[in-house]
Amino acid sequence: MDFYSRQISKLIEELSRLPGVGTKTAQRLAFHIINMPEEQVHGLADSIMEAKKNIRYCKECLTLTDKELCPICSSSGRNKKLIMVVENPRDLAAYEKTGKYDGVYHVLHGAISPMLGIGPADIKLKELMLRLQGDVDEVIIATNSSLEGEATAMYLSKLIKPAGIKVSRIASGIPVGGDLEYIDEVTLLRAFEGRVEL
Repeated sequence: MDFYSRQISKLIEELSRLPGVGTKTAQRLAFHIINMPEEQVHGLADSIMEAKKNIRYCKECLTLTDKELCPICSSSGRNKKLIMVVENPRDLAAYEKTGKYDGVYHVLHGAISPMLGIGPADIKLKELMLRLQGDVDEVIIATNSSLEGEATAMYLSKLIKPAGIKVSRIASGIPVGGDLEYIDEVTLLRAFEGRVEL
Protein backbone atom coordinates (compact mmCIF):
# COMPACT_ATOMS: atom_id res chain seq x y z
CA MET A 1 0.00 0.00 0.00
CA ASP A 2 1.33 3.44 -0.96
CA PHE A 3 1.52 6.03 1.81
CA TYR A 4 1.90 8.96 -0.58
CA SER A 5 0.27 10.13 -3.77
CA ARG A 6 1.80 9.09 -7.09
CA GLN A 7 3.66 12.39 -7.60
CA ILE A 8 5.19 12.38 -4.11
CA SER A 9 6.22 8.74 -4.51
CA LYS A 10 7.77 9.54 -7.90
CA LEU A 11 9.75 12.47 -6.44
CA ILE A 12 11.01 10.27 -3.58
CA GLU A 13 11.95 7.54 -6.06
CA GLU A 14 13.89 9.97 -8.28
CA LEU A 15 15.72 11.54 -5.33
CA SER A 16 16.67 8.12 -3.93
CA ARG A 17 18.54 7.38 -7.19
CA LEU A 18 21.13 9.99 -6.23
CA PRO A 19 24.33 8.53 -4.77
CA GLY A 20 24.35 8.41 -0.97
CA VAL A 21 20.64 9.20 -0.74
CA GLY A 22 18.58 6.45 0.87
CA THR A 23 14.81 6.27 1.10
CA LYS A 24 14.55 8.25 4.36
CA THR A 25 16.78 11.05 3.10
CA ALA A 26 14.86 11.09 -0.18
CA GLN A 27 11.60 11.46 1.78
CA ARG A 28 13.04 14.36 3.81
CA LEU A 29 14.30 16.06 0.64
CA ALA A 30 11.00 15.51 -1.18
CA PHE A 31 8.94 17.08 1.62
CA HIS A 32 11.43 19.93 1.93
CA ILE A 33 11.15 20.64 -1.81
CA ILE A 34 7.34 20.47 -1.67
CA ASN A 35 7.33 23.03 1.17
CA MET A 36 9.80 25.40 -0.51
CA PRO A 37 8.50 28.61 -2.12
CA GLU A 38 7.79 28.06 -5.81
CA GLU A 39 10.53 30.46 -7.00
CA GLN A 40 13.13 28.48 -5.00
CA VAL A 41 11.93 25.23 -6.56
CA HIS A 42 12.24 26.83 -10.01
CA GLY A 43 15.73 28.05 -9.11
CA LEU A 44 16.77 24.54 -8.04
CA ALA A 45 15.28 22.91 -11.15
CA ASP A 46 16.81 25.56 -13.43
CA SER A 47 20.27 25.21 -11.88
CA ILE A 48 20.14 21.42 -12.36
CA MET A 49 19.11 21.80 -16.01
CA GLU A 50 21.71 24.53 -16.67
CA ALA A 51 24.47 22.44 -15.10
CA LYS A 52 23.46 19.38 -17.13
CA LYS A 53 23.39 21.43 -20.33
CA ASN A 54 26.56 23.52 -19.84
CA ILE A 55 29.04 21.49 -17.78
CA ARG A 56 31.79 19.86 -19.84
CA TYR A 57 35.40 18.74 -19.54
CA CYS A 58 38.13 21.37 -19.29
CA LYS A 59 40.17 21.31 -22.52
CA GLU A 60 43.43 20.96 -20.54
CA CYS A 61 42.93 19.03 -17.30
CA LEU A 62 39.53 17.38 -17.96
CA THR A 63 37.91 18.50 -14.73
CA LEU A 64 34.31 19.65 -14.96
CA THR A 65 33.72 23.28 -15.93
CA ASP A 66 31.25 25.50 -17.74
CA LYS A 67 33.95 27.22 -19.82
CA GLU A 68 36.55 25.97 -22.29
CA LEU A 69 39.24 26.11 -19.57
CA CYS A 70 38.64 25.70 -15.84
CA PRO A 71 39.72 28.51 -13.46
CA ILE A 72 42.91 26.61 -12.53
CA CYS A 73 44.09 26.01 -16.10
CA SER A 74 43.24 29.57 -17.15
CA SER A 75 45.17 31.08 -14.22
CA SER A 76 48.49 32.70 -15.13
CA GLY A 77 49.74 32.14 -11.57
CA ARG A 78 49.82 28.35 -11.82
CA ASN A 79 52.97 26.32 -12.55
CA LYS A 80 52.05 24.51 -15.78
CA LYS A 81 55.25 22.40 -15.60
CA LEU A 82 53.92 20.57 -12.53
CA ILE A 83 50.94 18.25 -13.08
CA MET A 84 49.13 16.41 -10.29
CA VAL A 85 47.17 13.40 -11.53
CA VAL A 86 43.96 12.70 -9.59
CA GLU A 87 41.15 10.20 -10.06
CA ASN A 88 38.17 12.59 -10.04
CA PRO A 89 37.17 16.26 -9.68
CA ARG A 90 36.42 15.78 -5.95
CA ASP A 91 40.07 14.83 -5.38
CA LEU A 92 41.15 17.99 -7.22
CA ALA A 93 38.89 20.06 -4.96
CA ALA A 94 40.36 18.40 -1.85
CA TYR A 95 43.92 19.40 -2.84
CA GLU A 96 42.83 22.91 -3.81
CA LYS A 97 41.34 23.41 -0.34
CA THR A 98 44.83 23.01 1.16
CA GLY A 99 45.90 26.20 -0.64
CA LYS A 100 49.46 24.85 -0.84
CA TYR A 101 49.63 23.46 -4.39
CA ASP A 102 50.39 25.88 -7.22
CA GLY A 103 50.65 23.47 -10.14
CA VAL A 104 47.92 22.19 -12.46
CA TYR A 105 45.98 18.94 -12.50
CA HIS A 106 44.95 16.10 -14.75
CA VAL A 107 41.71 14.28 -13.90
CA LEU A 108 41.61 10.62 -14.96
CA HIS A 109 37.89 10.11 -14.24
CA GLY A 110 38.55 6.70 -12.75
CA ALA A 111 41.25 4.20 -11.94
CA ILE A 112 42.47 0.99 -13.56
CA SER A 113 40.51 -1.96 -12.18
CA PRO A 114 40.83 -5.29 -14.02
CA MET A 115 38.23 -6.78 -11.63
CA LEU A 116 35.66 -4.25 -12.84
CA GLY A 117 36.83 -4.42 -16.44
CA ILE A 118 38.29 -0.88 -16.38
CA GLY A 119 41.52 -0.74 -18.35
CA PRO A 120 43.89 2.08 -19.31
CA ALA A 121 41.76 2.92 -22.37
CA ASP A 122 38.72 3.54 -20.13
CA ILE A 123 40.26 6.46 -18.24
CA LYS A 124 41.81 9.73 -19.48
CA LEU A 125 45.38 8.45 -19.96
CA LYS A 126 45.72 9.23 -23.65
CA GLU A 127 44.95 12.89 -22.92
CA LEU A 128 47.59 12.94 -20.17
CA MET A 129 50.24 11.51 -22.49
CA LEU A 130 49.43 14.23 -25.05
CA ARG A 131 49.91 16.90 -22.37
CA LEU A 132 53.26 15.40 -21.40
CA GLN A 133 54.60 16.12 -24.89
CA GLY A 134 54.75 19.76 -23.81
CA ASP A 135 57.10 21.36 -21.27
CA VAL A 136 56.52 19.33 -18.07
CA ASP A 137 59.07 18.91 -15.25
CA GLU A 138 57.19 16.65 -12.84
CA VAL A 139 54.07 14.51 -12.59
CA ILE A 140 52.72 13.93 -9.08
CA ILE A 141 50.55 10.83 -8.92
CA ALA A 142 47.81 11.46 -6.35
CA THR A 143 45.55 8.47 -6.90
CA ASN A 144 43.89 6.82 -3.91
CA SER A 145 45.69 4.26 -1.73
CA SER A 146 43.22 1.58 -2.85
CA LEU A 147 44.22 -1.43 -4.94
CA GLU A 148 42.91 0.36 -8.05
CA GLY A 149 44.70 3.59 -7.17
CA GLU A 150 47.99 1.77 -6.61
CA ALA A 151 47.63 -0.17 -9.88
CA THR A 152 46.96 3.09 -11.72
CA ALA A 153 49.96 4.77 -10.05
CA MET A 154 52.31 1.93 -11.04
CA TYR A 155 50.99 1.90 -14.61
CA LEU A 156 51.40 5.68 -14.91
CA SER A 157 54.92 5.57 -13.51
CA LYS A 158 56.00 2.92 -16.04
CA LEU A 159 54.37 4.92 -18.83
CA ILE A 160 55.83 8.33 -17.94
CA LYS A 161 59.38 7.60 -16.69
CA PRO A 162 60.77 6.65 -20.13
CA ALA A 163 59.86 10.19 -21.30
CA GLY A 164 62.46 11.58 -18.87
CA ILE A 165 59.85 13.35 -16.72
CA LYS A 166 60.20 13.15 -12.93
CA VAL A 167 57.40 11.05 -11.42
CA SER A 168 56.51 11.25 -7.73
CA ARG A 169 53.79 9.68 -5.59
CA ILE A 170 51.99 11.37 -2.72
CA ALA A 171 52.84 9.95 0.69
CA SER A 172 50.08 8.27 2.60
CA GLY A 173 49.98 6.67 5.95
CA ILE A 174 48.69 6.97 9.46
CA PRO A 175 45.79 9.35 10.03
CA VAL A 176 46.09 11.93 12.78
CA GLY A 177 44.85 10.37 16.01
CA GLY A 178 45.25 6.81 14.67
CA ASP A 179 46.65 4.09 16.93
CA LEU A 180 49.48 2.12 15.33
CA GLU A 181 48.16 -1.22 16.57
CA TYR A 182 45.00 -0.80 14.48
CA ILE A 183 46.70 0.30 11.24
CA ASP A 184 47.17 -2.28 8.47
CA GLU A 185 50.64 -3.28 7.24
CA VAL A 186 50.40 -1.56 3.84
CA THR A 187 49.46 1.75 5.45
CA LEU A 188 52.29 1.43 7.97
CA LEU A 189 54.77 0.66 5.20
CA ARG A 190 53.62 3.66 3.13
CA ALA A 191 53.90 5.88 6.21
CA PHE A 192 57.43 4.60 6.80
CA GLU A 193 58.49 5.06 3.18
CA GLY A 194 56.96 8.55 3.00
CA ARG A 195 58.70 9.78 6.14
CA VAL A 196 60.31 13.22 6.18
CA GLU A 197 63.17 14.65 8.19
CA LEU A 198 62.21 16.73 11.23
